[in-house]
Amino acid sequence: MHNAVYPSLIGRRVIVSGGGSGIGEAMVEAFARQGAAVGFVDIQESPSQQLISRLDGVENTPHFLPCDITDTDDYISKIDTLTGLIGGCDVLINNAASDDRHQFADVTPAYWDERMAVNLKHQFFAAKAVAPMMREAGGGSIVNMGSISWHLGLADLVIYQTAKAAIEGLTRSLARELGRDNIRVNAIIPGNVQTPRQMKWYSPEGEAEIVAAQCLDGRIQPADIAAMALFLASDDARYCTAHNYWVDAGWR
Repeated sequence: MHNAVYPSLIGRRVIVSGGGSGIGEAMVEAFARQGAAVGFVDIQESPSQQLISRLDGVENTPHFLPCDITDTDDYISKIDTLTGLIGGCDVLINNAASDDRHQFADVTPAYWDERMAVNLKHQFFAAKAVAPMMREAGGGSIVNMGSISWHLGLADLVIYQTAKAAIEGLTRSLARELGRDNIRVNAIIPGNVQTPRQMKWYSPEGEAEIVAAQCLDGRIQPADIAAMALFLASDDARYCTAHNYWVDAGWR
């Protein structure tokens, strides 16, 4: 497989939430290997440090700060620190999320608020934090991570799917709010991506059912999602905004 190279991403300043593992890890690596300056946060310190070590040979080694994104004030503070380290922000990847399964009857107001904080709230406030920097730089790209799950109506994910549905509305609203400042806002809608976390939920039989429901054979990898993010962050996508970009192998 030969990966695309985007000259416009060289030197771009990129912030990624949840960048220590899974799709976020692929995002950090993909942008770093394009020559971008990357800063990322994650609640998991060990895998994040391992990623930094693995990328030690790239021109701009990514910067990592541990952070619980549900603490909005701390998260915004960490964004400020990272943008100081990399010189600003041209690209924001709102990736962090948690798809813990939950029973409808067991949901409490506190659990609702915590799930919305980890899956939705941080995307808005991160965008609000970086928008002035993007405006000053003449533009930027915000990529929100949605989910195919609510389109399929999967079981035991009612709060997660509510948050992910809202992200598509957030994307269109932010695109309108920020577009005159040349800030583009899009959402990626992944299918079922073969990450270590997702493997917790699916047996081999369950994986076979997913592939059978796809139009294409095979399992989507984190790098496939990162490839879409690279395009949306690049100048090649300069007139792409306010839309969803599906990477789901045609899962229906």
